[in-house]
Amino acid sequence: MKMFFYKLKDKVLISQSEYNELSRISESKAKESKEIIYILNQINPLKSRRSFSITDPSLMFLKEEGIHLLQKPKKGDYNLPIWLIERIKEKRVSSLNTEYPNWQDVLTYKFPSRWKINIVGLGDVGGILLTGLKLLGGRYVKSIGIYDKNSNITKRWELEANQIFAPFTIQMYPEVYALDKKEIFNCDLFVFCATVGVPPLGEEQEDVRMRQFEGNSKIIADYARIAREKSFKGIFAVVSDPVDLLCKAVFLASNKDESGEFDFKGLASEQIRGYGLGVMHARAVYYSKQLSEDIKYNQEGRAFGPHGQGLIIANSIKKYNEKIAEILTNHTLKANLDIRKTGFKPYVAPALSSASIPLIATINGKWHYSATFMGGVFMGSKNRLQKSGVEIERLDLPAVLIEKIRASYKELGNIL
Repeated sequence: MKMFFYKLKDKVLISQSEYNELSRISESKAKESKEIIYILNQINPLKSRRSFSITDPSLMFLKEEGIHLLQKPKKGDYNLPIWLIERIKEKRVSSLNTEYPNWQDVLTYKFPSRWKINIVGLGDVGGILLTGLKLLGGRYVKSIGIYDKNSNITKRWELEANQIFAPFTIQMYPEVYALDKKEIFNCDLFVFCATVGVPPLGEEQEDVRMRQFEGNSKIIADYARIAREKSFKGIFAVVSDPVDLLCKAVFLASNKDESGEFDFKGLASEQIRGYGLGVMHARAVYYSKQLSEDIKYNQEGRAFGPHGQGLIIANSIKKYNEKIAEILTNHTLKANLDIRKTGFKPYVAPALSSASIPLIATINGKWHYSATFMGGVFMGSKNRLQKSGVEIERLDLPAVLIEKIRASYKELGNIL
C-alpha cells in the first residue's frame, strides 16, 4: 500500500493521496512520533464523521461509513507496516476527514482533565440528570452550569443541588451555578434537556417520542446555530426525545450558512451524541430477570438502534435467539407504558440510565450506550470515546440480527 507521510502542527499525517500544501516527511521520521497518528480521508461530510478512532486496519482509508461499522471484519492482509499496526492496537491512530473545512481543529483539541458541563432544560429529566451528575461526577466533572427559561426553576435547582453534600468525607462534588443564556456554550459538554412537553398521563396508546419531534427539533435547531456561532469545540449531548432524530437535526442546522447552504463549518458529526439507549438496555436487563434466570442478557446481550420504535434487543451475541430477542424487545418498548399505568411519568430511570451514568462514562472513556454518527444516521450502540476518537464496538453478529439492525438503520435514515 503506497502511503505519503506529512507533518502538521507537530502531528504525523498519513494519506494514500498527495497533499501538496502539507510538508512531506519520511516514514522513518513518522515512526518517531509518540502522539496520535492521523490517517487522512476524503468523504462527503453528510455521510462521514470528521474523525474517529481506528481500532483495526479495515477502518483505514474508508470509502464510506454505515451499518457495517458494527460488524467485526474478516481477517485480511492490509499490507501495513508493523509499527503502524502496533499503533492501531494501542488505540493511537485516528481517521481524519479533510472534506470538513475545520478538520485541522482535531489536531489541537485536548480533552480536559475535569469537564465543565452545562445543562439546558431543568424539567423532570433535567433535574434528575443534574442530581446524578452531582452525586457521581465529582472525580470527572469540574462544574455544572444550569439554565432554564423559567428563572425560578434555575434558582431552585441551584439551591437544591449545592445542598447535596456528604459530611466527614473527602468526596468531591462539582459546584452548580446558574447560567446566563449567552454562557451556555462556555463548557466542554453541553447537555440539551429542553422540551416542548411530554404528553400527559392517559395518552399512552402510542410512542409519544415522535409527537415531540416537531416541537423539540425547532428548539434544538436554535441551539445548534448558537453552537456554530460560538465555534463550540466540545460535545453536544442530546437527551430530549427523540434523541436520534434530534441529533441529526442539530447536525443539519449547525452546518448551514445564512443562505441555507451546507458549508460544514458548524458542529462535526462526532461532536453530537444522543443519550437514550442506556435506559432501554437497563429495562432489558430488568425484564430478562423477570422472564427467566436462564436469559443471560446482562452478560451477553446488546441493544441497538433508537430510543423507541426500531429498537433491537439481542438476548445474546453468543447464542442469539430471535424469539427470546423479540419478547425482550417488546417488553422493553412497553416499559414506559407500564410505568404510566401506575399514574406516574417515566423519567427517573431515563435521566440516570440514559444520561447521567453514560455521560460520565463518555468523559472518562468507558464503554456505554449512546447514538453516534454512522453514514448519515445517528445510531445507538455500545461505544466509547478515546483520545483518538469514537470507538464503536464491533462484533461477530449473526446474519438475521444484522438484517434487523440494517432495517432499523434504514428507517431512521428515511425519517430525516
